Amino acid sequence: MEKARVQWLLMLVMILPLSLNAQKKNSKVDRDFYEVTIFHFTKDSQATTIGNYLEKELMPALHSQQLIAGVFQPIANDTALDKKIFLIVQHASWNDINRAKNKLKAVDGNVNELFHNAPYASPAYARKELMIAEAFPMATKLMRPKLNAPLTDRIYEWRSYESATDAKFINKVKMFNEGGEVALFKRLNFNAIFYASVVAGGRMPNLIYMTSFETIEDRNAHWKTFGADAEWKKLSSLPEYQNNVSKADIILMKAMPYSDF
Repeated sequence: MEKARVQWLLMLVMILPLSLNAQKKNSKVDRDFYEVTIFHFTKDSQATTIGNYLEKELMPALHSQQLIAGVFQPIANDTALDKKIFLIVQHASWNDINRAKNKLKAVDGNVNELFHNAPYASPAYARKELMIAEAFPMATKLMRPKLNAPLTDRIYEWRSYESATDAKFINKVKMFNEGGEVALFKRLNFNAIFYASVVAGGRMPNLIYMTSFETIEDRNAHWKTFGADAEWKKLSSLPEYQNNVSKADIILMKAMPYSDF
């Protein structure tokens, strides 16, 4: 009897770690990571140089690695002093970002000499900034918009929400996920492309997300409906979700013809 008991305990000791590892593996959330590069420029010639690099060199290189990317220009570029081009690359994991970078080095500089080796007096851009963001638990993968308008006619809305403290940031992310804000955007057909927490960047703590619309009129109508929605009014009035955004950046953009979404 004692021998059988010892054998049972030994079996339990061997099986339990395997069971716990299986549970841990199954509970792990598989989320996208988004690599966002923002090129800042002041001249039309720089826009051409950046565009040629992205369209003819970088996008084909990304596609060769089965990566997809969106390229966007703010509508306000025409009048802004600080003009921008956004590049958003979808990655399956944090490690994939490094793997992609290493592979891109093999083709870097092979096509656009004006971009990589621009003269000191004629730089390709004024500066560029980079951020890495992790997809939300309730929106783990990039979603291509289901719109009828041609790619270049659509309106894309970029939003960045900064928080005053890490605790407030966690609270705002919770509001999107467990609080139901992501679900609300889905119910109201905002055609969201991604929602993500920034894990490395110049503005932290903050989250970013992008929605898309057929036209500017369609965009304005959606936000009017959102603001009047009873669920949003209830959610936004809850005491636990007050003052969790200290700064909001809202940028309306158009996709470049060679953008993947």
